[in-house]
Amino acid sequence: MSNATEPGVLRVFQSKSETKAFYNKIAKVYDLLAEHSEGPVRQAGLDELAVQVGEKVLEIGCGTGHCLVAIARSVGPRGKAYGVDISDQMLKHTQSLAEREQLADRVDLRCADATHLPLPDGNMDGIFMSFTLELFDTPEIPLVLAECKRALRPGGRIVVVGMSKEDAHGAVFEMYEWSHRHFPNFVDCRPIFVRRAIKAAGFSVRQARKMSMWVPVEIVSAVKV
Repeated sequence: MSNATEPGVLRVFQSKSETKAFYNKIAKVYDLLAEHSEGPVRQAGLDELAVQVGEKVLEIGCGTGHCLVAIARSVGPRGKAYGVDISDQMLKHTQSLAEREQLADRVDLRCADATHLPLPDGNMDGIFMSFTLELFDTPEIPLVLAECKRALRPGGRIVVVGMSKEDAHGAVFEMYEWSHRHFPNFVDCRPIFVRRAIKAAGFSVRQARKMSMWVPVEIVSAVKV
């Protein structure tokens, strides 16, 4: 059995169309809702990815674009930052931010589902995902990671930041999972086994560290072998 489908990981109860509609609806206020708590953890993931000048780097679930713009800044004028998101309204915010930062020429945005990445084989030097993998239903997690592996060049690296079910316990964690079960239209993602899923997908895990938000978070760095 795949580690991504281990007993205890909750399912995703919303359809893709419902998820897209939800993020389109909250795109204008997303930063107010999430950036304060998620921002430091996302930055820790970017630090782990260590984007280099001239690289081609993909962010899956680029949202309002803060991390993608940071990636675009790091790759320099000879590199490229690719962003994929299911929400076209989120991508509009990313495009606007890239333009304000005068980095639009380094950014390539695609509105797509990460189970079918609109990218060629073996073309990416790095892939970054933060608070995105846990939005996919349990059977889709291996599909997303397989697409990541396909898009990466040999030796390419991936960093995934995600809410973690590993060693998770406590009242806040239990309340969060209860909320996901009963109010999936508001609490649409749930903790998963991040490192285990990445390892099961055939990546070589380099480092897995834990941070604390209001739920446990895993930051996992791995390479395509």
